Amino acid sequence: MQRTYVPFQNWKEKSKQTEYTEKTTLLSADGKLQAKGWARKNVFDYDRTKVKAKLMSRKEWDFYQVSDGKYMVQLNFANINIGGFVSAKLIDLENGRLIIDATQLFLGGKDKYVPPAKGDVPNRMTYKIGKAEFDFDTKETTRTLWFKMPLKGKMVECKFDMDIMPNLENITTVLPFAGDDTKYFMTTKQNCMPCEGIFKIDGETWSFSKADSFCALDWGRVNTPHEMVWYWGNGSSYITDAAGEKHLFGFEITWAIGDESNATETCLFFDGKAHKFGAVDVETFPKSDKFMQPWKFVSEDGRFNMTMTPTFDYHTDMNLGVARMHTHQVHGLWSGDVTLDDGTKLEIKDMYAFCEYVENKW
Repeated sequence: MQRTYVPFQNWKEKSKQTEYTEKTTLLSADGKLQAKGWARKNVFDYDRTKVKAKLMSRKEWDFYQVSDGKYMVQLNFANINIGGFVSAKLIDLENGRLIIDATQLFLGGKDKYVPPAKGDVPNRMTYKIGKAEFDFDTKETTRTLWFKMPLKGKMVECKFDMDIMPNLENITTVLPFAGDDTKYFMTTKQNCMPCEGIFKIDGETWSFSKADSFCALDWGRVNTPHEMVWYWGNGSSYITDAAGEKHLFGFEITWAIGDESNATETCLFFDGKAHKFGAVDVETFPKSDKFMQPWKFVSEDGRFNMTMTPTFDYHTDMNLGVARMHTHQVHGLWSGDVTLDDGTKLEIKDMYAFCEYVENKW
């Protein structure tokens, strides 16, 4: 399932960016895709009963990643039609190790454990699944995540609270797949949410502060082919301008999924506003023995010029035969420059963020 790398220099023309600003039905009554493009908020109405899914093709997830650059927490709920899971993981980024992995699987996701139809508006998902309990509660300007589960005789519990800036924009994209108008990939990536909280197991506690910790939401409702490959890069931080004023800054870059002729999942975030730019790629494909070498990212329009110097490759390989997720989530320090919609260039120096390369079969 290795991706055939096409360097960015070979792009024939700049990508088209079709923006949706009004409420739009995602699927017709017979399950055919009605929208192809991007939006600053999720304006796409999703009805899971209209999805023409086979086995694991319909996948729905709410994935949260919290980090301060030293430790990272991943809270994830996924419904893969025939089953799914809820999990909480704690990863030590400085020493390169998985500290805790509390995962509860379930079978039969077609009509139970149904997640909300949108991720960037007030919603709540609270369930008890097996031994795990969780509550993901989103309000207008706050979001609270709670998880609890016994693990090997010890109790794992975490709770995180984050700020949502008023009218915070995100990037929501709908990407089709060539040859099948019932297949699509719809995600919302919401950045720039300062976050505080704790992750604990028995008497040991890890704490996160809004001063240097941020949460990113990866929300997905998709109906996909069985095998896919993608890149996903994301980061949030405070940056200071020449006048000494502090700003919330973030970026989202995802590519290699589906047909990107109507939109690319590439965006800057500055003080709550989305700044759309074109397609991104890496100059050198990070082959298996080179993930820890610098990654140089360049966008087709010149608005994203960043280099990541890796510090840790969080490599996982879940292989169940019919289902596999082979991931290199590479964390590091990013430096370079980006350009906002009004032409303002921001210089970025040693910002913590990540980019992953995934080969997926599920």
